[in-house]
Amino acid sequence: MDVRLKVNGTEHELPIDDNALLLDVLRDRLRLTGAKRSCDVQVCGACTVLVGGEPVSSCCFLAHDARDGEVETIEGFAAEEGFAALAEAFARHNAFQCGYCAPGFLMTLKPLLARGALRSRADVEREFAGNLCRCTGYRAIVDAVCEAAGVAS
Repeated sequence: MDVRLKVNGTEHELPIDDNALLLDVLRDRLRLTGAKRSCDVQVCGACTVLVGGEPVSSCCFLAHDARDGEVETIEGFAAEEGFAALAEAFARHNAFQCGYCAPGFLMTLKPLLARGALRSRADVEREFAGNLCRCTGYRAIVDAVCEAAGVAS
């Protein structure tokens, strides 16, 4: 089937299988490799992208289900004004070591910041429960998110 996807503001029309996963289409067909393959069962957050402004696990999200919404990847977010300041907050706190999980955390963070949904450290810890990092533990990541959200840590 042919599907039309709008990814990072650009329209793409692609022939895909009915069971094609959004992660595979992004990485293999569009060469957008920021979303990472890790668990394939929606528990790690490494594959998080936004569809219609909301985070989804692209490893388990059918590509054709994104046809009516805007898909945003870390590549699109990184080009936006304000992203550099966010990345600097993470760097100041040494929040990521290998960086594999970073795109998923940042894509989860974007709509939370936009909604003003993070008002306490407990909010941050709760909202990021679905994002795993095998390198750092979580203190530095939570500290960086608190700084970015203007929350006392």
